[in-house]
Amino acid sequence: MTKRTVVIAGGGTGGHIYPGIAIARAIQKLDPTVQVHFVGTSRGMESKIVPREGFPLHLIESGQLNVKSPIQKLKTLLRIPVGLWQSFRLLMQLKPLYVIGVGGYASGPFVLAASIVGFNTAIWEPNVMPGMANRFLSRFVDKCFVVFNESRKHLKGDRIVQAGMPVREEIENAVHASHKDEKFHLLAFGGSQGSRVINNCLSDAIIGGGEWTKDLSVVHQLGSADFPTISVKYQNSGSNVDFHEYIFDMPKYYQWADIIVSRGGASSIAEAAAFGIIPIIVPLPGAADDHQQKNAESLVARNAGRMILQKDLTPERLISEVQSLRQDKALREQMVRNIKDLYVPQAATTIAKEILQ
Repeated sequence: MTKRTVVIAGGGTGGHIYPGIAIARAIQKLDPTVQVHFVGTSRGMESKIVPREGFPLHLIESGQLNVKSPIQKLKTLLRIPVGLWQSFRLLMQLKPLYVIGVGGYASGPFVLAASIVGFNTAIWEPNVMPGMANRFLSRFVDKCFVVFNESRKHLKGDRIVQAGMPVREEIENAVHASHKDEKFHLLAFGGSQGSRVINNCLSDAIIGGGEWTKDLSVVHQLGSADFPTISVKYQNSGSNVDFHEYIFDMPKYYQWADIIVSRGGASSIAEAAAFGIIPIIVPLPGAADDHQQKNAESLVARNAGRMILQKDLTPERLISEVQSLRQDKALREQMVRNIKDLYVPQAATTIAKEILQ
């Protein structure tokens, strides 16, 4: 019997890798005979995460074109021909049933090569503003899967499917549970590496005390870089904050939280939507195509979240946003309904079915 293979290309950050893994698991669940391989680069997190998840990983050369540095652009341009050659060789070796790009350095050259050769191809775009690679690839692929309907106007493909954000299975399985008490619960994180700006602002706001801290319960993921300094800061102040370097059991804390303070990555927004948590988003300045700010603006337009630009982030502004939500239960309930409307259950399964057809 001919071996059937699906290749998922991309990576770089967890926001690309974990949705890819969710799609891979859904494919295996629907058809255990299909093998799923990943293609990435040595510079992304995929080299650590994908093998640990039990999937084969193939590495190619690639880089980022959407950068200001001319030197970095030149390095990427020199890598592209090598990456394309490696992609063609790998395609001939694997002969995949389907290739899907989930964003990140490796997605562009590998999906383009697969499209040129004539394999079935798709891209998945998590942000309101698609990245440069996906905007280019949309002309060539068979299907484009999107999270936000607003993404359609930036893509050129004829077959655009609003499939939603594939979230991790443990997230999907935990969305209907809830663990709350009488306090108001704030969960803060800045991605796996943390966010220094959020860390400093929130810790200053909490340590400053005041009426806003009454019956407020805070869980704060600091990230590895700031954990040594901010943890000492909290300890010395005597603040009752549950701080962590990294949170492994996110579903537990999503079930607990009333609001989150985070960056504007699509994965964070999707997980907030799944659990019905109101996000206060501080977009990362300089993110490619300002995609984090556009994601946040989309939520604000739907009255499904709040946004504070990094240049405007102060302890006073953060406290004001938290208190305006905390003191208006009717507003919170409406915003919870609005953000839940963004959650598409079983998005990974939807994409997997489209691929296996």
